[in-house]
Amino acid sequence: MKIGVILNSNDPETAWNAVRFALTAVLDGHEVKLFLMGPGVEVEDITHEQFNAAAVLKDYLDAGGKVLVCGSCLDARSRSTELGRNIMNDLVEMVVESDRVVTFG
Repeated sequence: MKIGVILNSNDPETAWNAVRFALTAVLDGHEVKLFLMGPGVEVEDITHEQFNAAAVLKDYLDAGGKVLVCGSCLDARSRSTELGRNIMNDLVEMVVESDRVVTFG
């Protein structure tokens, strides 16, 4: 199944759960794309003691998970990332091609 995951939060527990969900889906054999938008673009820096989203993100990427990042959201926060830059059309495409979409945030 193709699953789209949208993360629109920098709350440590919410981000951690979103990325854990995406990782679990990939490990179960699903094709997953994680779209980071709004404060979700900060996920690489979320290293909360109990909810280390950054560590789970690394595991997700190592397992073959795909990440899309809202470029406008990065600009609004004066941020950059090695994960790439995407636009709203990429989010629309992800939603259209996904069998299911889950939103966190």
